[in-house]
Amino acid sequence: MLILKTLHLLGVVLMVGNIMVSALWKVMAERDGRIPVRRFALRMVNLTDAVFTGTGAALLAITGHLMAGSFGGLGTPWIAISYASFAGSGLLWLAVLLPIQFSQARLLRGLADDAPLPASYRRLDRIWSATGVLATLLILPPMWLMVAKGVG
Repeated sequence: MLILKTLHLLGVVLMVGNIMVSALWKVMAERDGRIPVRRFALRMVNLTDAVFTGTGAALLAITGHLMAGSFGGLGTPWIAISYASFAGSGLLWLAVLLPIQFSQARLLRGLADDAPLPASYRRLDRIWSATGVLATLLILPPMWLMVAKGVG
């Protein structure tokens, strides 16, 4: 059980840490405003999402599922809430955030370094920001419940 708990905590650190770093990369690149900086930030966000957020989420899902029985099982309300919240965040990441990041990267790929940003890029950025906040908020209840129930 100690190994599963440790891997579960590692999953939290990888996923949440990368979410925060990705947000910082993206926000700072948008504030800078230069096309090459935005391109670089999007490349890093996409790469680190695949490596860190994806790995962290996989660790969380696998270890959480393996430990669920020891903490009351899937029918236990706090575990059900954690599953739903984690799944909602993951769905937003897969269905909205990642596609936007790839769309924005494609939009920037063909632009000259001094070209104005297309309006569609800015619209996607607003959606990315709002969805990212929601996806991040959705992972807070499972984190609190994990600590409150003694899993982590």
